[in-house]
Amino acid sequence: MAIQTPPAPPAQSRAPRAGELGTPRYRRLFGAGREVTIHWLTFLVTAVLVLAPVVPILYQSVRNQPLYAAGGAFTLSNYTHLFTQAGFGSIILDTLLFAVLTTVFALAIAVPMAILLERTRFPAARLFGQVLRWPIYISPLVLAFGWIVVYGPAGFLTSAVREGFGWVPWNLYSLPGMAFVEAVAQVPIAYLFCANALAASDNSLENAARSVGAGPLRVLRSVVVPMLRPPMLYAGLLIFGTAIETLSIPLILGEPAGITLFSNFLYEQGIDSINPNYGLLGAASTFMLLTTIALVVFQTRLLKHAQRFVSVRGKATRSDLLDIGAWKWLGFAFVGLYVVFGALLPMLALVLRAFTSLLTPLVNPFDLLTLDNFRLIFDYAPYTESIVNSITVAFVGAVAVTLFGTVVVLVARRSDFRFARLLETTAQSPHAVPGLIVGIGLFWAFTWIPGGDLLRGTLFALIIAFGIRALPSAYGAISPATMQLGAELDNAARVAGADWWRTVSRIMLRLLVPAMLASFLLIWTQMIREYAPAMFLAGAESQVIGTTAIDLWTQGETGSVAALATLQIAVTAVVAGLAGLLLKGKKHA
Repeated sequence: MAIQTPPAPPAQSRAPRAGELGTPRYRRLFGAGREVTIHWLTFLVTAVLVLAPVVPILYQSVRNQPLYAAGGAFTLSNYTHLFTQAGFGSIILDTLLFAVLTTVFALAIAVPMAILLERTRFPAARLFGQVLRWPIYISPLVLAFGWIVVYGPAGFLTSAVREGFGWVPWNLYSLPGMAFVEAVAQVPIAYLFCANALAASDNSLENAARSVGAGPLRVLRSVVVPMLRPPMLYAGLLIFGTAIETLSIPLILGEPAGITLFSNFLYEQGIDSINPNYGLLGAASTFMLLTTIALVVFQTRLLKHAQRFVSVRGKATRSDLLDIGAWKWLGFAFVGLYVVFGALLPMLALVLRAFTSLLTPLVNPFDLLTLDNFRLIFDYAPYTESIVNSITVAFVGAVAVTLFGTVVVLVARRSDFRFARLLETTAQSPHAVPGLIVGIGLFWAFTWIPGGDLLRGTLFALIIAFGIRALPSAYGAISPATMQLGAELDNAARVAGADWWRTVSRIMLRLLVPAMLASFLLIWTQMIREYAPAMFLAGAESQVIGTTAIDLWTQGETGSVAALATLQIAVTAVVAGLAGLLLKGKKHA
């Protein structure tokens, strides 16, 4: 009997491994090539953007000829010339004094207000808290114009006080006056740092102090104020660095009084000089760059020990507000004086000046109403173009920086890129590069590289410069939201066969839309206010609101400056309002 062998079972395909299920055709063809390409391209573009303004400055500082000139040799004489130049020592001392006074004034105003509004039973605390944030949306340049309209030598309030008392106790055209105006512009930053720290902390230590008989004022002095050291330190160093690099106050208030700080020294050497000494300008720019980098490094090292000030680990308890009795009315007067005379009055006076031919307490302003200041803006094409340019640069730049910043965050935080930590550091490093340095460096970069002349003087150059300055803000706005998304989302997509980019584009980006909208608003606000890089990069047809306002101010057109500033405030308010409604809708969606 013949033995029949059973038929062989049909061939079975191998079970797919994790990561192979549903593998797309492009994945099978190219493997991980696209993922690696995107990672490296993101890293290289970020590095080029950050180094583009820095490398030409460093190179120019050790050359005896301009970068665009043939020949030239290595030299350190530019630094010798800089530090032996007559008056440079006083410029450094005045700049340091200005930065110290600005920091002291800003913290002296912001810290008490944060404590009063966040830790005590304060009348209308929520309303005041919202009003204190408003100056963030206003350029320090615009705020300076408003202060001059009110408190300048011919200002509205100055004239009234001089008429009534015969003398005026303030002088904006002095180092203390300049520092106070700059401090008013920086108070919202210090306030937000301190207020957010107080809102996030609990009151366990305060309750412990009260249980042993400490009164409200003693609790504030012995517990609350010491716990504010980290945010005060961070805000103080940030304000100090901002004061060193700021251009608006030294240019508007310092130059008429013959006070030269480091920022307007760079401006004078580069823009105002008929025959600029590029080597000296490079050395001075390098010195300023190294100073700001040193401040950032110092700030980072000090904040490594901020954990010593953590009050309670674990679940926080609800904060009980302290009742400081009649002292709250003194605090109310303090906060009210800042809000009314520091922020609201200068802004209202600036808007009123835009609609009047003259603003003086001797004449009813409603008898001097006119639209001539706005007619000058809209009848002269270059002034109108500056408004359109600012809106275009801010919108396109905010979109571009938000999208690119999102990709940078995802590569740095949600990928296996081997240089992810270096990418994160590189993306945040423009915090240490002042706007003037970005403008000077890119000006030389466009002169140096082949084809760069096609970019110089265009809106695209301004978008690049403003975008470099805004990249750390975009990273800071999007990174926390990315860290809140669980890794299981990525893993589930990978198991289903999606590569990194498909996971990012189909899942992560959709979940990050609210953070991206918040980043857009932040970058828009920053770019519509920005002007320092444009001082070196803008051409005749690419002026922005800030550069046009300075040009009008030097011509004595105070009313037109006020009109231009009013338009900037109005545009910013409309965009901020629309973005706020959109963000609110996304949260409820």
